[in-house]
Amino acid sequence: MQAKEIYEIIKTEFGDSILGFNEATVGDSYIEVQSDKILDISLFARDNDNLLFDYLASLTGMDLGDKLCVVYHLYSVKLNHRIVLKLYVPKDNTKVPTVERCWRTADWHEREAWDLMGIEFVGHHNLIRILCPYDWEGHALRKDYVAPEFYHGIKVN
Repeated sequence: MQAKEIYEIIKTEFGDSILGFNEATVGDSYIEVQSDKILDISLFARDNDNLLFDYLASLTGMDLGDKLCVVYHLYSVKLNHRIVLKLYVPKDNTKVPTVERCWRTADWHEREAWDLMGIEFVGHHNLIRILCPYDWEGHALRKDYVAPEFYHGIKVN
């Protein structure tokens, strides 16, 4: 199934919660979704017989300067098609529903996005750091992050 067809199925089901579609000539086409609807849209994408997105290939956080973005790469093993979902959140309110209930692999992906970007996945069962030490302050891949000079007496820079 082509990306435009996938978009039409999801748009029909979720209406105004679907904020846009970018049909790529190079790279991946993506559907922009309302952040608070990501779990509902994900469950639909997984369970709908025409979509069957059973595999979350990756979940990535991005800092776009004025806002943060979460990118979900979905794949259907059975139907051999793919789509990307994107959502945007302001830096002062980074709460996004977890999709861990939909795809178990989201567990580590969301922990990484929390650790490095500060995106809070509400409902995640164990949202703790995965790459940085547990007592690290801040989120190291944010554009506004300032690395400490020392960490426990060890020079960082």
